[in-house]
Amino acid sequence: MKSIIKISFVLIVSVCVLSCKAQNFSVPEYGKETAQKDIAIKKVHNFRVVDHIKNAEGRTLKEGKIYRSGHLHQLKKKSFDKLESLGIKKIIDLRNSKEIAQKPDHLPNGIIYKNYSAFEDEGDQLDQAKKLVLKGKVNGSDADKRMLDFYKDYVAENPETIKKIITEILDSDHPILYHCTAGKDRTGIITALILTILKFDKKTIYNDYLLSNHYRDKLVQKRLGLANNLHFLYPKMDIKVLEKLSWVEKEYLDAAFNEINIKYGSADAYIQQVLGISENKRQEYIQKFTY
Repeated sequence: MKSIIKISFVLIVSVCVLSCKAQNFSVPEYGKETAQKDIAIKKVHNFRVVDHIKNAEGRTLKEGKIYRSGHLHQLKKKSFDKLESLGIKKIIDLRNSKEIAQKPDHLPNGIIYKNYSAFEDEGDQLDQAKKLVLKGKVNGSDADKRMLDFYKDYVAENPETIKKIITEILDSDHPILYHCTAGKDRTGIITALILTILKFDKKTIYNDYLLSNHYRDKLVQKRLGLANNLHFLYPKMDIKVLEKLSWVEKEYLDAAFNEINIKYGSADAYIQQVLGISENKRQEYIQKFTY
């Protein structure tokens, strides 16, 4: 239930667009771009391939195996061929049932679609969260704490679901795409765990995570600009809430890994005990996804 409330604040971004106090915007930290070519798919935000990076052993992540993005609700039919050309056979949706009902993925025939939600939004938790934000009952510090708590809970509250997600991705014999709503938080955590399993270093893992700020920059800046210009609609709302829910920050991913260390001792222990990946199996995955 705690996760339900916390993620509700992540989901209010669309409402926040028209409703914040006018003030200066903070500058997020951006991940360093790789040499890979951007994959532009109209109406799909934060779409990218995770590849061309080296792990701690000097091995390079193979090209075109793992893709990540925001939701595919607005995916155009003319973009279906793009997914096919990338060889993507399976989509994993990390959103909850309410999110999916409101904005279902628009997918071509033949794509295998699976949904693994680590939480469910029961009752009117989301509506309650929206009302609190619009009334100014939640400020930037509150939102920051809720984001930190969400990251901690996501890796520990429903470990069986996390295990299913990770296993589904790593056992796939074809390129696979997984996503949440914005492709930054739940998708970012799952990607960080996968890269950890494949023994990539912390700097590389965090750089990929922070790339969401780069890929979402235009979208977020547009939203913040609208919020700043139309703040009179909801003058009590703190624009810092929108900022905290729009960007990713190192401290959020730190919270997830710190929770793993506290509860399980280390990321390696989490991989073995929670995800059920032995060292031998881990080496198989490394051989499968790197060269």
